[in-house]
Amino acid sequence: MPRYAFKIEYHGAPFCGWQRQAGGLPSVQQSVEEALARLEPGDHRIAAAGRTDAGVHATGQVAHADLAKDWQSFRLAEALNWHLKPQPIAITACAQVPDDFHARFSAMERRYTFRLISRRAPATHDKGLVWQVSQPLNAEKMRQGAAHLIGLQDFTTFRSVMCQADSPVKTLDEIRIEELDYPGGQEFRFYLRARSFLHNQVRSIVGTLERVGAGSWSPDRVADALAAKNRAACGPVSPPDGLYLTAAGYPADPFA
Repeated sequence: MPRYAFKIEYHGAPFCGWQRQAGGLPSVQQSVEEALARLEPGDHRIAAAGRTDAGVHATGQVAHADLAKDWQSFRLAEALNWHLKPQPIAITACAQVPDDFHARFSAMERRYTFRLISRRAPATHDKGLVWQVSQPLNAEKMRQGAAHLIGLQDFTTFRSVMCQADSPVKTLDEIRIEELDYPGGQEFRFYLRARSFLHNQVRSIVGTLERVGAGSWSPDRVADALAAKNRAACGPVSPPDGLYLTAAGYPADPFA
């Protein structure tokens, strides 16, 4: 059976997350699997690079599926997009891949972007796509706080109590914070890169750094929170609205 990889973009607001849910609650995985079933009748199960939570978006989710038919990649993507309508999900790339390719286990890194808007006027065009706060934020202080989190660390403080990972120890390879002009305020984009992330790790980090940017925390308090290895030492968890899975990296780009 030929195996295909898909690059998937979606707006997370209508879904309970990527993963198929008990009781038929809407998920991105179920939507894509049902679209595949309209092309090839049967029970389809797909695996993805990251299991995004409810309300989290993606511009570069990667998944794979095994199909019976030898499809032309372009036509397969077009057919899936047709059957995914009108849901806010799109297949932006598709390629046949080797049988040993696995969207989750072959991935060497994941990249997330978080969009945070600072302005008093309500967001209109970006509503549901950003986290908005009213107070001004200091980007340099947030960068100073973020520097404490780079490298191999015990991220117990920054993971959900429901996290099922075997270990809280992860290597965070990059946190980059970009400040952009935004009508009536400022936009801050957080770029995070690691081989893998813990449940709610990115949202916990961004929520904590927002407190640093607002002046409620000193940058060094981030180091203290990390060292505490205690969930209670974490800052507030940011909402999912501004979080995007933007890429998964592999030894060879399946879409090249």
